[in-house]
Amino acid sequence: MTEFLNNLFFIFQRISWLSVFDILLVTLIFFGLLYSLRDTQAMALLRGMILLVVGIILLTSLVELPAFSWFARSSLPALLLSIPVIFAPEIRRTLERLGRAGTVWPGTVKTADVALEQTIRAVVSAAARLSARQHGALIILQRLDNLDEFIQTGVQMNARITPELLLQIFYPNTPLHDGGVIVVGGQIIAAACVLPLSASGILNRTPERQMGLRHRAALGTSETSDAIAVVVSEETGGISIAHAGRILRRLDPDRLENILTAFFRPNGKTRDPNFFERIFPGLFSRKEDK
Repeated sequence: MTEFLNNLFFIFQRISWLSVFDILLVTLIFFGLLYSLRDTQAMALLRGMILLVVGIILLTSLVELPAFSWFARSSLPALLLSIPVIFAPEIRRTLERLGRAGTVWPGTVKTADVALEQTIRAVVSAAARLSARQHGALIILQRLDNLDEFIQTGVQMNARITPELLLQIFYPNTPLHDGGVIVVGGQIIAAACVLPLSASGILNRTPERQMGLRHRAALGTSETSDAIAVVVSEETGGISIAHAGRILRRLDPDRLENILTAFFRPNGKTRDPNFFERIFPGLFSRKEDK
């Protein structure tokens, strides 16, 4: 015990402010990596890889196994090279967030226009009427991130958004009712858009089974961009909203309008998210969701 305390005291004597910064930097890197992998299938792969590496290290250090030690040393470089392949979607998503993060300082203040307020009212009104009729719908509201790659997969419309137009688009068995509608500003840019499905396991852990492809597409779009996705369930008529890989369900029209207003703030001024909010949107969006 005395020797342990002496070693601990010796370590503290050698710690400087640069060492503390070094440790914090490594901690921040690991935090960013683990946070970007949260609620994804890659998290299970990461835990498996960590357990495999720890097991190999313990086995080779506690037991004299020359052949196995040689095999472990030879296969470790290949295991490290396989990491970019295994975690390719998560690495791509993190690099995209870094690329669109912009400045470290808070964004400039902007005043929302009247068209945005009308858009929110149209979406809320359409969602309430679609919910009453149990007509499924998926409405994507673009924010800062460009959604051109998804817009190109749908039918170009460039029409002013109205509740009646959304009701007609999502009427069952019409040509445009499948896929999602992408709204930019006060216009429906495209309908019947093909959207990415969620790679997380959030929906798999829910006890209900009413969440199908529309909810998975809403979550997937919110995971790959900062867009807001409004979903109306065809099975139950329930209204949900997805943002930053999180989904809120069983919303009434008033709460939906309050949440959309909190995101866009059409009645006042709002600022663009700063550097850290764009890299870790889920960390800051939970306060907005409440």
